[in-house]
Amino acid sequence: MINKQFRLFVLLALVLGVGFDLMAQRTVQGTVSDAATGEAIIGAAVRVKEHSAVGSVTDQKGHYTLQLPDGKACHIEVSFLGYHTKNQQIKSGSSMILDVALDENVSMLETVVVTATRTPKLLKDVPVITRVIDAKEILATDVGNVQDLLQAELPGIEFTYSMNQQVSLNMQGFGGNSVLFLVDGERMAGETLDNVDYSRLGLNDVGRIEIVKGAASSLYGSNAVGGVVNLISREAKEPWTLNVGSRWGSHNDWRNCASLSFNTGRFSSSTNFQHTSCDPIAMKNDGDFGTIYGNHTFSLKEKITVSPTHRMKLTARAGYFFRERESLETAHDRYRDFSGGLKAEYDLEESSDLTLSYAFDQYDKSSYALQSGLDVRSYSNVQHNLRGLFNHGFGKKSTLTLGGDYMRDYLMSYQFSDNGAHIQHTADAFAQFDWNATEKLSVIAALRYDFFSQAKLHHVSPKLGMMYKLGKVALRASYADGFRAPTLKEMYMSFDMANIFMIYGNPNLRPETSHNFNLAAEYTRNHYNVTLLGFHNRVSDRITTVWNQALNGMMYENMSPLTISGLDFSASARWDCGLRVRLSYIFTHESLNDSDSHTSTTRPHSATARVEYGKNWKNYGFNVALTGRALSAVTCDEYTSLTDLTETERVTYPGYTIWKLSVLQHIGRGLNLTATVDNLFNYVPEYYYSNSPATTGTTFAVGLSVDIDKYFKDKKL
Repeated sequence: MINKQFRLFVLLALVLGVGFDLMAQRTVQGTVSDAATGEAIIGAAVRVKEHSAVGSVTDQKGHYTLQLPDGKACHIEVSFLGYHTKNQQIKSGSSMILDVALDENVSMLETVVVTATRTPKLLKDVPVITRVIDAKEILATDVGNVQDLLQAELPGIEFTYSMNQQVSLNMQGFGGNSVLFLVDGERMAGETLDNVDYSRLGLNDVGRIEIVKGAASSLYGSNAVGGVVNLISREAKEPWTLNVGSRWGSHNDWRNCASLSFNTGRFSSSTNFQHTSCDPIAMKNDGDFGTIYGNHTFSLKEKITVSPTHRMKLTARAGYFFRERESLETAHDRYRDFSGGLKAEYDLEESSDLTLSYAFDQYDKSSYALQSGLDVRSYSNVQHNLRGLFNHGFGKKSTLTLGGDYMRDYLMSYQFSDNGAHIQHTADAFAQFDWNATEKLSVIAALRYDFFSQAKLHHVSPKLGMMYKLGKVALRASYADGFRAPTLKEMYMSFDMANIFMIYGNPNLRPETSHNFNLAAEYTRNHYNVTLLGFHNRVSDRITTVWNQALNGMMYENMSPLTISGLDFSASARWDCGLRVRLSYIFTHESLNDSDSHTSTTRPHSATARVEYGKNWKNYGFNVALTGRALSAVTCDEYTSLTDLTETERVTYPGYTIWKLSVLQHIGRGLNLTATVDNLFNYVPEYYYSNSPATTGTTFAVGLSVDIDKYFKDKKL
């Protein structure tokens, strides 16, 4: 009897205890939205400060639910990348509804970047100076290609024409073959006169661009002597989006694009299409070229992401690109690219992750005869790339990164004897240790080993960087070894330059190497950011073509050592009222040791400026941006003619300044209108050098795009 009474007492106590506990619990729920637009924020973190185990993440409608363990007063913290964190005090009592509107954080320092360290890291904590151009800046600048964007936003970068109107890059003294362009961290196949085909780099699907100047060979190997430019695609975050747009400008310059994305949580898809065309452009004055070739392009890209579990993410991508240049009346140049890849990302545990990937890229060139319809391929570069990347964190103090790549590089070219082909196998292994010694001091050290089969080349690239935070000032110092292996073209070329002279490759070329030193101070306070960077590069064995008397032609050789030094200054301010200002300036000095020859076309002074003002309301918003770039004159030595390559003359390319005004308007729920006036003050070169801007004066453009999905979404979101 006693046992029965005891069991009944225990059961009653448990029921009452659970009942009282349930009575003590309460629910807090609501939505998180953008304070300016009212749109739902998906994936915002909501947590209770007093109870670390209680938290939630907003769903596809921006909704969250919290189960508080008691009825006591507490504080709820809501945060999301790109927005100011908001804290809300909850008084004691019963369940309630709490809607939170977050204000956009106008500072870029909270942006997560990956290019400088290969691991996600806040921009403010990266030991290497990294420039980020986000999607809003790209939209406000209203540019159709990566060349115009980089020139507008960064001083020290100049895209010019080389032979046959192929585009060439100069970035602070380094050419296109020394600056590595990546798309989502993957290399691009194909080159045209030492530069990749920049027209492949459309911007309609780009979420941000990360630029790291200076040697980055310890992480990315060959071709990263002068820096890395990484275009990172937008991620599909909302349930679905659909955008279509068209832009028309002077010279019948058209750009039409469309993007469609889905996200169901564990499955997402992004599809992007772009078509461009432009008529031939006749120059207004005499010059090295009289007409810019007309052209049209077509590109289609697809990316699918699947998350079978919360630890695993699988990504598949595919792309096709086509470009046609109206280079001759009887024949056109055609360029095609096929790309694809697979990537698996797995979180091994809370502090470790593993990434395995395969990438394929094939870039072809052909000549299309208009009368016969024959399309003859004369160039094909095919790359297969395998990569493994492992990260392990040791608490919050440090991260170890280990990785390796294997690439099979195949090249068939009209520049080889009998349109021959060569294959090179490359392999590498790298390690990086990122150590947060204290809250103020962080250190990053990296080491990479590379092997190239055809060049029989082995190279080790070290890197060391440090950052020390002194109040509002971040001090950064780094040393990096850079290198560039000779390409298959540079080793085996045998090309007849229009029956004028031959260009010969050299299998005995040594790799280009550089010692890069950077010292920077960055001051950040509230809405202001000022950065001063000093850089010094000592480059050895730069590969170039020189006249060979014995062969009576040009041959690839290694140059004498040269130095590239300078100062990089930038200042920016962003205010909550919508006004943004940025001014950047670079001084670059390049000198060739043991020579009086001035072969460099690097302009010693260049600057960019940007003034932007914008406002957003519920049904209307606008953004006005004035951007300008100024480049100083540069004097260099050039060959006097193609028939006598032993004599040179000194040529001065004049300086110039170009301004651009762009107006962007958001109307209703998804209508976007743009209007642009480029070359605002009608600058026209007196003579069109290859290093002159190919402009005929002031041009105009108007555009319209529609976010169709916004017309179908609930206005309350």
